[in-house]
Amino acid sequence: VQLQASGGGSVQDGGSLRLSCAASGRTFSSYAMGWFRQAPGKEREFVAAISWSGGSTWYADSVKGRFTISRDNAKNTVSLHMNSLKPEDTAVYYCAAGPKGHAIVVVTTTQGVESWGKGTLVTVSS
Repeated sequence: VQLQASGGGSVQDGGSLRLSCAASGRTFSSYAMGWFRQAPGKEREFVAAISWSGGSTWYADSVKGRFTISRDNAKNTVSLHMNSLKPEDTAVYYCAAGPKGHAIVVVTTTQGVESWGKGTLVTVSS
């Protein structure tokens, strides 16, 4: 599956942004999906994941309660709604897909990701 992320930008501390990821292919609903981020000088880290059906979600502790991941299998898209953004959320955000048919847990680590989209930059200023 090929992925294309969009929606990054610059916001003030406490602001909101919505990231979207469009996926190609007819079997999008067979893939658990996730979002990761990478800040300057840091390793890529897990942000959020959603099961192939959308029935299960998983969040990093640092974003829990502020970010919401969702998907629309009819439109082959996965979104990340980010509220109460903080300067420490500044990073390049990447959309990710696990291997076809695998459980959500697979896309909670970089090692489990099978496909990466190009990143989109989110900048939060204080």
